[in-house]
Amino acid sequence: MKLKTETALLEAILFLEPDPVHISSLAKISGLSKDAVSAVLLQLEELYTQEERGIELMRLGDSYQLTPKQSLWNNLKDRYGKQNTQRLSKAAMETLSIIAYSQPITRGEIESIRGVSSDSMIKLLQNRELIQEVGKKDAPGRPTQFGTTRTFLKVFRLSSIADLPKLDEVEQARFELHKDEL
Repeated sequence: MKLKTETALLEAILFLEPDPVHISSLAKISGLSKDAVSAVLLQLEELYTQEERGIELMRLGDSYQLTPKQSLWNNLKDRYGKQNTQRLSKAAMETLSIIAYSQPITRGEIESIRGVSSDSMIKLLQNRELIQEVGKKDAPGRPTQFGTTRTFLKVFRLSSIADLPKLDEVEQARFELHKDEL
């Protein structure tokens, strides 16, 4: 298959898939090797960085999805983003931030950092599929630990959790101080 045809095929697959698609799935669906898929993805990424393009290739770990360019979202969100952009309250964002930066983390640890009960915020974030249970802590009572999901990465346009903005020293100390007190 010629490179232009391979590019068109992968572009069509990414257009038709509603969720991010892993490289191995792209290879299976297209019949191309993983190396060929990786090469075409690099070409598509370069193509969509051009200013006149309205979409971009978003990477989530080893998965890819076509999405509107972030610079265009303000023009698009009223019509196309209502179901996904229900704003989170300040308390929900605070809880989500604590989980994102401290994962895996227990409910008790979250509440120690926030200073208030977090049951309703955790339930809300789970219902929105932004966090999930990721295991049990090896401690008395084996409390549930929480972490972020692929949906979290997608909503906040991150390839991985390592792409989170770095905390300043004050915020980092706030997280560590409370966790050490437990």
